[in-house]
Amino acid sequence: MLARPYRLTRGSDYRLVVRRGSRCGGARVITSMLVTGENRSARFGFIISKQVGTAVVRNTVRRRLKAVCAEALPRVPQGTDVVIRALPASASASFADLEADVSRCLSKLTASASASSA
Repeated sequence: MLARPYRLTRGSDYRLVVRRGSRCGGARVITSMLVTGENRSARFGFIISKQVGTAVVRNTVRRRLKAVCAEALPRVPQGTDVVIRALPASASASFADLEADVSRCLSKLTASASASSA
């Protein structure tokens, strides 16, 4: 799972990433990423609304996304904040589908962030 130092916990951090960060959308998730330039590990946050499903379904989706992000942590640059918003289609998606969507978006956003900083 994703340990606490690697998670966004404050609402102001979520708002900052969603409003100012780069965005990549897919069929199941929308990923927002903001490179802060701070000297710390990457942090992840998750937004799963009631449109996704019941509490059991939402928690299942959240656990799957946390596992995906824990695996992707080494590929995300330091000082980066990432917010993943689950769409209703994520409720019926398999782990592999979620992993593919998140990995594709993280790769795309990381490449664009490194290109703009260089």
